[in-house]
Amino acid sequence: MNKAKRILAVCLLVVLGMGSGAAPFLRAQEGDAPGSKRRVKVMGKPQYPELAKKLNLTGVVKIEVTIGADGRVKRTHVIGGHPVLATEAEKAAMQSEFEPGPKETSEIIEFKFGS
Repeated sequence: MNKAKRILAVCLLVVLGMGSGAAPFLRAQEGDAPGSKRRVKVMGKPQYPELAKKLNLTGVVKIEVTIGADGRVKRTHVIGGHPVLATEAEKAAMQSEFEPGPKETSEIIEFKFGS
């Protein structure tokens, strides 16, 4: 990476508040989603992207999920978080499963990347 790109990457991290010297690891939320109406049965586990490891990116990605009556996630929409982390968070959200309910609902789940 040339010097200009490196400076741009550092500036972007500072502006977004996502940089950290902490060792990277993942924590997916367990139990109920914040403000949840439906209990989480299975929470998908996101992979930590290689680019995020190289840049020491950490942070929270918030995903709005649409859950079918059967408890399976039908759709996802990123509502917050670093784009480098968001793709893996969406994949994990699609693997999540909730308790069945009487109708389709929406919930917000969070995936925490880093310490």
